[in-house]
Amino acid sequence: MDSIQKFIKSDINELKKENLYRRLRIVENQRGSIIVDNRKIINFNSNDYLGLASDKEVIKNTLKKFHEISQCSSRLVGGNNTSILKLEEGLSKHRRTESSLVYTTGYSAVLGVISALADRNTTIFSDELNHASIIDGCRLSNAKVKIFRHNDLEHLLEKLKDTKGKNILVTEGIFSIEGDMSNLKSICNLAKQFGVFVIVDDAHGDFVFGKNGSGTPSQLNVNNLVDIHISSLSKGLGCFGGYVACSNLVREYLINKSKQFIFTSALPTHLCISALSAIGIAKNGILQKKLFTNVKMFHNGLRKLGFDIGNTCSQIIPIHIGSESIAIKFATALIKKGIFVHPMRFPTVKKGDALLRISLSASHRKEHLIYTLDELEHMGQKYKVI
Repeated sequence: MDSIQKFIKSDINELKKENLYRRLRIVENQRGSIIVDNRKIINFNSNDYLGLASDKEVIKNTLKKFHEISQCSSRLVGGNNTSILKLEEGLSKHRRTESSLVYTTGYSAVLGVISALADRNTTIFSDELNHASIIDGCRLSNAKVKIFRHNDLEHLLEKLKDTKGKNILVTEGIFSIEGDMSNLKSICNLAKQFGVFVIVDDAHGDFVFGKNGSGTPSQLNVNNLVDIHISSLSKGLGCFGGYVACSNLVREYLINKSKQFIFTSALPTHLCISALSAIGIAKNGILQKKLFTNVKMFHNGLRKLGFDIGNTCSQIIPIHIGSESIAIKFATALIKKGIFVHPMRFPTVKKGDALLRISLSASHRKEHLIYTLDELEHMGQKYKVI
């Protein structure tokens, strides 16, 4: 065995010892439920917040116009087509921006924006709970990064006071693990006082918050203070891909400077058609009402039972556990009861801060939630979490 293989084996053994080892499961989605190991269980791990991933109308519209698997080329070389342009037009209207630009994933959209706009002469102000894609984008850019405490305006002001040169502030709309909302209005106003360019990753708030799902900045009336909106097509829309909503000038710049856009094959046409179809359904606002009925019921139920769910205000609900070992045991016990919840551990959260992350969907039925609350109560008592 060579040195690299020895290193890999040793590292895997260490992960197992620290309860940080992960494995893949075979999962088939079925609107709020999934098939795991040939067994139907309730799924609380999906980001399909409105239940559109298996929507019959979206699937029908996609198959009706399906004519190729992929363009097999980057958009600049030969993969640009009218379906992508129509999708970008729809996303611009949705976000009320001049333009938008579609990427193959939300992760690559974040990397593509930050690494194109920032360099070693740039300072980036980043919330400490920002997603891994933002952290990686900051590292890739070689910019100087100043981390401010989560949603802490005073700490951000401290960081901004000695700012010079090119400056960017990046935060999320709805935070992907804690499920709380950014203090976006105050943060944006403060950033603009110092002439700082503002980027918001609203992957988990898009098509969920705001009038008819128009997003977190829209809900908080700060659309005009956000310079770039980044989001995903695989969460509220239940489809696949990512996008950037911005000015015409920024779009032009990204097309010419963003490596993640330039050197990646175009989003396949049928996925653009799916997203366009899903936008029409998501914008009528009905599914959001169903989702937030579930959110209210589940928040109230968990808090009444005594679970620590932090400051979540959204469909993302963290049940704080602490011990990685207990989080794994808790999640494993829930699977046996037909409830699929993932234990979040390092590096997603700090060591010793493990939690169960529950994602609610409009497709969850009331009986799903009642049953799950009952089982959570039993397990919470068993593992001394409540």
